[in-house]
Order: sequence, then structure tokens, then C-alpha cells
Amino acid sequence: MLALSRKKNEAIIINNNIQVTVLEIRGDQVKLGIAAPKEIPIYREEVYAQIQSENKSATDVDTSKLDELL
Repeated sequence: MLALSRKKNEAIIINNNIQVTVLEIRGDQVKLGIAAPKEIPIYREEVYAQIQSENKSATDVDTSKLDELL
């Protein structure tokens, strides 16, 4: 993991087309702004984990009942 220090209104560039800017620092919270092409999905980590969990549960199939159908 790369760890960088940034101050308010400073940014980093990722892959030439994603800009992450520190918008606000308040106590232990940091507000970030992300500018990226529309085709690049951006999720908070906890939302991404929930999406992955839902996708996994959607693919878990009880194959024991397939034998009855065939």
C-alpha cells in the first residue's frame, strides 16, 4: 500500500485519469472528491463488500434438486 500525506485541496492522480482531492478535514474525518471517467465504478469499501456478498449468494445454487428435474 502506498501511503501519502495530503493537505486540504491537494490531490493525487491515479492512472492518468482519476483524480482524488482532499476536500475537507474535520477531526478524524476526511472528505474526498473523486473525478474519474463514468465507466469506472467507485464504491465505498463497505458497499463493495455487500455487493460482492450479494453476488456470491446469487450464484450459490442447490444442485441437489437438479437431479430430480433431470
